[in-house]
Amino acid sequence: MHLLEPRPYPSRVMRWTAPLIAIVATLLAGSFLFWALGKPVVDSFHVFFVQPLTDSYGWSELLIKACPLILIAQGLAIGFKARIYNIGAEGQLIVGALAGGGVAIAMEGSDAGWIVPAMVVAGGIGGALWAAIPALLKTRFNAEETLTTLMLSYVASLTLSYMVNGPWRDPEGMNFPQSIMFSDSALFSILLEGSRVNTSVWIVVFAVLAFWIFNARSFLHFQIEVGGLAPAASHYAGFSAKQTVWFCLLMSGMTAGIAGVGEIAGPVGQLNLNISPGYGFAAIIVAYLGRLHAFGIVLAGFLMALIYLGGEAAQVALQMPYAITGVFQGMLLFFLLGSDVFIDNRIRRLA
Repeated sequence: MHLLEPRPYPSRVMRWTAPLIAIVATLLAGSFLFWALGKPVVDSFHVFFVQPLTDSYGWSELLIKACPLILIAQGLAIGFKARIYNIGAEGQLIVGALAGGGVAIAMEGSDAGWIVPAMVVAGGIGGALWAAIPALLKTRFNAEETLTTLMLSYVASLTLSYMVNGPWRDPEGMNFPQSIMFSDSALFSILLEGSRVNTSVWIVVFAVLAFWIFNARSFLHFQIEVGGLAPAASHYAGFSAKQTVWFCLLMSGMTAGIAGVGEIAGPVGQLNLNISPGYGFAAIIVAYLGRLHAFGIVLAGFLMALIYLGGEAAQVALQMPYAITGVFQGMLLFFLLGSDVFIDNRIRRLA
């Protein structure tokens, strides 16, 4: 009989090597998947991981898709360190997009320069307020935030569907569930001509630097880590568990909400049912793959963005379903968590 026994001192080297192990294992499993589907393995990997980056437009699309993933994952990582698991960033992204989109719709026809900043602020507040609901339920009724944040994502999605099918539907949109196209004053400026890269990139750059400084220099970050690693020690030191819950959930909700505005005021240009291909859920994988480190999350975000691009290329070149993207994301998370299990534990044989 075998039993998993916690290691007294898990290897820090293996902790940082685990993402590489998970990536290699995902590629091996992907090879078997392509072979089982009757696809040439080498050609399939070329389509999935190389073809999207063969021109400048592909690289610009990689950056566009990586930005929301990186931004959301930065906020989620703060809570994960405190063992506060916000699984509903997708819903907070949607509510942030609704809040920012409401500003754009209300100011339709105006050329005021403050519209985009107001949309960003409204999106951050909207996402934070949506995350405040599970924070209140957690601190007041000890409700599990994993469930409440996830369930609220479906509420947010249905709210978006109602708004674009009802009050905010474009009267000239041929009954499609979408809002009006936002005017130029409600869109981020294009940075690179011939691409969709816009000035929302600077928000992500600022967020990465801000979270890196917060993680390296802030006493509040120390409290958060102690609360996650040793709750008893945190309580003994007088650190407030409720304050940690509120801070972590509001911060992750705010970053997700701002990411939502980055989509509707950037590549999408309006409110519709497809403002996010699941960035809020994929960002969970990005946070863990980046080892909850600000710069590690950047690298993981680009890898996840490449999987999104590869999935789109595989649909066209290999005639594969869109679900192939989710399969690779799922395998990556599975192998990463599996690696962490054996880093934190060892197999002990019992007589």
